[in-house]
Amino acid sequence: MALVVCTGVDEALLNTQRVILEVAGHKVITFTDERSLVEALKVHSFDVAVIGQAVAARMKRRISALIREHCPAVKVLEIYVNHSGRILDDADASMMALGDVPKDFVDRVDELAKQGMQKQRGA
Repeated sequence: MALVVCTGVDEALLNTQRVILEVAGHKVITFTDERSLVEALKVHSFDVAVIGQAVAARMKRRISALIREHCPAVKVLEIYVNHSGRILDDADASMMALGDVPKDFVDRVDELAKQGMQKQRGA
């Protein structure tokens, strides 16, 4: 089980991501505003951060920087839409959303969580 933070601007989409990841066994906290995200980053050590497809490019960069500043070991997954393309060069993984939630979303989060946990154990 990983502690996952999902960020975005669409609450319905974030709720869908949360439910899908919780069913897969992860603990998920969602945020739509920067202030709440920063407060949570000060308290929690997240394993995976998901930056959603509906977030504007400039804000994606800002969110990524905040997450990396407060949780340097976190694995970042950027979800993007075809017309915008990938924005975050420093994301650990990215995937294009063809619908609300990418097809292999849970698999990718699981993969990133395992990578992070192996790194923490020194493997």
